[in-house]
Amino acid sequence: MTVGIVTDSTAALPEDVRAAWNIAVVPLMITMDGRTVADGELDTTEILAAKTHSSSGPSPGAFIQAIADQDQGDGVVVVTVTSTLSITHQSAVLAAKSAAGPVAVVDSRTAAGGQGLVTVAAARAARAGATLDEVVARAETVARQVKLVGALANLDQLIRSGRVPGLAGRAGNLIGLRPMFDIHDAVIRRLRPALSDEAAHQRLLSLWRRTRPADDASLYLVCLHAEAPDRAADLLEAVTAEVRPADAFISQFGQAMMINSGTGVRGLAWYWD
Repeated sequence: MTVGIVTDSTAALPEDVRAAWNIAVVPLMITMDGRTVADGELDTTEILAAKTHSSSGPSPGAFIQAIADQDQGDGVVVVTVTSTLSITHQSAVLAAKSAAGPVAVVDSRTAAGGQGLVTVAAARAARAGATLDEVVARAETVARQVKLVGALANLDQLIRSGRVPGLAGRAGNLIGLRPMFDIHDAVIRRLRPALSDEAAHQRLLSLWRRTRPADDASLYLVCLHAEAPDRAADLLEAVTAEVRPADAFISQFGQAMMINSGTGVRGLAWYWD
C-alpha cells in the first residue's frame, strides 16, 4: 500500500503524467452564460466564446469522493492551488475532516505547472514508500522551492475582466506589450511587461537562468502554455539545450485559468533539487 495523491485541475497535469503517478484530479467548475460545467468538460473555444464566465473551486463532496477512491490504507495527501488564489484549499480541508481515513492537505503555494511539480513530487515520494508525514514534508519542501513565470499573449482578457481599462489595454496591444507575472511561495507579482513575443521568450529563459545553482542540482521543469503548444515546445528546447532535466513535461493551462489569462500564454515552472 502507498499514500494516495489527489490534486485539483488548476495543476493542469497531462493525462499521461496523471496515469504514470496514479494522481486523482478533482476539476474546478466553470460557469458560462449561466451554465455550470467541469473544467475540461467542453472545448476551450466554446468556453472562451461565452459572454460571461467565472470559475469556482471543487466542492468538499468532490474531494471526499476522490479521497475515498485514492485511499489504499496509508492515507491520502491532497495538493491544492495556492490559497491566495482560490477557496479550493479551504474546500479540501473541509473534505479532509469528513474523510474516513487519515488525510493531509498541502497548499502548493503556487498554481498550474508549479502546482503540478509539487503534486508529482508528492507522488514520487509516495511511490518510494514514504509515510503520510514524509510525503507531506516533501510536498511542502518543493512548494517553498518551486518558481513559476509566465507571459500573456496580449491584454484582451485583462480588458474583458475590467482589470485593465479598455483604452490603455488596446494601446498596449498596438505596441505589442506582453504582460508578465511570477508566482513564488504564495506571492503573485506583476513583472515588467515584455515588448514582443521574442522578448517575452528571452525574459522567461533569463529568469530561469538566474536561479541556476552553482552545484550539479537536478532540474524539475514544466513548460506551460494556453492553446499554444509550439511556444511551450520552444521553451523546452531552449532549456534542454543547456541542462538535461531530471524530469520535464509540457502542460496546458486549465480552462478555469484560461478564462482569466486568455490563450497564447507561455511560461516555465521549475525547482532545483
